[in-house]
Amino acid sequence: MSRRSRGANTTNDDLPKVKLTKELFREGIKIFRYITPYKWYFITGLVLLSISSLIFLAMLRGAGLMVDIALDQSPYDISLNQVGILLFVVFLLQGVISFLRIYFFAIVSEKGIAAIREDLYSKLITLPIEFFEKNRVGELISRITSDVEKMYSVFSIVLAEFLRQIIMLVGGIAFLAYITPKLSFIMLATFPIIVIGAMFFGKFIRSLSRKRQKALAETNVIMNETVTNIQSVKSFTNEAFESKRYYASILNVVDISLNYAKSRGVFAAFIVSIFSGAIFFVIWSGAKMIQTQELTSGELVSFVSITAAIGAAIAGLGNFYTELLGALGATERVRDIIASPGELSNVDNGIRTSIYGKIEFKNVDFFYPTRKDIQVLKDLSLTIEPEKSVALVGVSGSGKSTIMSLLLRFYELDGGEILVDGKPISDFDLQAYRRNFSIVPQDAILFGGTIRDNIMYGDLEASEDDVMQAAKKSNSWDFISSFPDGLDTIVGERGIKLSGGQRQRISIARAILKDPAILLLDEATSALDSESERVVQDALNTLMEGRTSIIIAHRLSTIRDVDKIYVLQDGQIIEKGNHEELMNIPSGRYKNQVEISTME
Repeated sequence: MSRRSRGANTTNDDLPKVKLTKELFREGIKIFRYITPYKWYFITGLVLLSISSLIFLAMLRGAGLMVDIALDQSPYDISLNQVGILLFVVFLLQGVISFLRIYFFAIVSEKGIAAIREDLYSKLITLPIEFFEKNRVGELISRITSDVEKMYSVFSIVLAEFLRQIIMLVGGIAFLAYITPKLSFIMLATFPIIVIGAMFFGKFIRSLSRKRQKALAETNVIMNETVTNIQSVKSFTNEAFESKRYYASILNVVDISLNYAKSRGVFAAFIVSIFSGAIFFVIWSGAKMIQTQELTSGELVSFVSITAAIGAAIAGLGNFYTELLGALGATERVRDIIASPGELSNVDNGIRTSIYGKIEFKNVDFFYPTRKDIQVLKDLSLTIEPEKSVALVGVSGSGKSTIMSLLLRFYELDGGEILVDGKPISDFDLQAYRRNFSIVPQDAILFGGTIRDNIMYGDLEASEDDVMQAAKKSNSWDFISSFPDGLDTIVGERGIKLSGGQRQRISIARAILKDPAILLLDEATSALDSESERVVQDALNTLMEGRTSIIIAHRLSTIRDVDKIYVLQDGQIIEKGNHEELMNIPSGRYKNQVEISTME
C-alpha cells in the first residue's frame, strides 16, 4: 500500500499556489492570441456588458424615483405610468443586450478553446517518449482537461463577470456620489472594515479549498489506478483492500470539507453581521437625513439598492480574482506543453523515403534520460543485412527492447551512431524514416473502433481489397468472416472483445498493410497459448518474407531459423551466430538457455 499511496500523493502538486507577478501576467495574456480571430465579437461583448451594467444601475435608481413620484417628492415632471412604461422598455432592451452578450462571448470561448485544444493535442502527439516517461499519462490528461476547462471558464464567464463587477463598483460609487454625496461618504467609511475582514477570511478559506481539492485529486488517482489495473485487482482478490483504501481517502476528504464548511460558515456570519450592520447603519443615517429633509425617501431606496449592488460587486471581485489567478496558472502549464520541443515540426509532412534495410550499430552507448545512473548499452556494435532476420536474446534488462527504441529514434544516443543504408538515422526526416518500420508488440493494443479501422491504421488510404488481403495473409480472415459484422465488428476499448491471438493477428495484418522495409517483433508470441502461437507464427513468417526483421524472443524455439542471433548481457553482445553456430559454443549462454528451455 505504501508504494501506491506515495504515487497517489504526487497529485498534491496539481494545484500550486499562484501569485500574480508581472511575468505571470505578461505571459498569461499571451493565451488571448487564440481569441484574436474573434476580437470583434469579444469587443462587442464587452461594450454590451458595460451597457448592461449601467442599465442595471439606472434601473435601481428608477425604483427610488418611483417612490419619490408616489410621495410627490420627485423633482422631475413625470408620472408613475410613464416611469413604468420606460422601465418595461428598458427591461426588453436589457434582455436583448444580455442575449447578444452571452452569445458573442460563447463564440469567443468555444472557438478559442477549440483552437487551444487542437494545438495542445497536436503538440502532445509530437512530444518525445521521454516526456511521457516523466509525466504520468492519467495525471497529465486530467491536468490538461482541468486547465483547459479553467481557461474556458475565463473566456466565457469569469473575465466578463470580473469586468462587470468593476463596472458595478465604479459606476455604483459614481451614481451614489452624484445622488447623495454625504451619505456616500458614510457608506465608504464602513467599507475598509468589511474589505479587510473579507481578505483575511478569504485567504484562509482558499487554503482550505486547496487542501480539499488535493484530497479529491488523491481519491481520483486511487480510482484511476484501480480501474486501469482492474484485472490485477480481481486476480489478487484485493477488492476489499481497494475499497478500504478508497474509503479512507474519502473520509479524509470529508474531514477537510467539514473544516472548509465551518470556515465558510464563520465567514458568512461575519459578512451577515458586519455587512448587514453597516447597511442598517447607513439606512439609519439616511432616515435621519430624511427627517432633516436632506434626502428624499426615493433617494434612500436608490442608495440602499445600489449599495447592495456595490457590496455584491466587492464580494464577487474577490472570487473572480482568485479564479483569474488560477486560470493564469493553468495557462502557464498549458503554454509549457505547447512550447515544449516536439519531435516533429508538424503532424504530417507527407515526405516519403525508401529504405533498403541495412542496419549498423557502431559503438553505441545509451542511458535512459530518466535513469542516467544506469548504462543500458555499452559500446554496442552489430550489423543486420537487408532482408535478413535477426534475433536478440537475453535476460530482461539486457538491452533488447532498447535497441528497437533507439532504431525507431525514440531517444537520442549518448555515444556512437546508428546507420541505416549507410546513412546516420539522424539525417533522415523523422516521419519519413519511421514510415519504413512496423512493430508487432507482445501485447497488441488496438483502438476502440472496428477491425477495419485497426487494420487500416497501417495505411489510411488502403482499398477494401488491400484490407482483405492483409487479413488473409495474417490468418485473420477466418475469424473475421465468422463475425456477423465482419470487418465492421467493434473491437472494444484496447481490443478487449477479441482474444489475445486475434488481437495479435489484427496487429500483424496492420503491419502487412503498411508493407515496411524493416519489421520489429517484440516477443510477439510469448503471451499466447501453443495453438494461437502456431497460427500467429505462421502469419509472422509470411510477414517477414522479403524484409529486414529484428525479433525479440523468450521462446528460443521460435528463432531457430533466423539468419543471425545476438546474445546480449548487460548491454553488450557476448555471443553471435546462427542457431547451429551458437549451439557449438562450449558452455555458451545461448546453448545453456536452449537446453534449459528444452528440459522445461
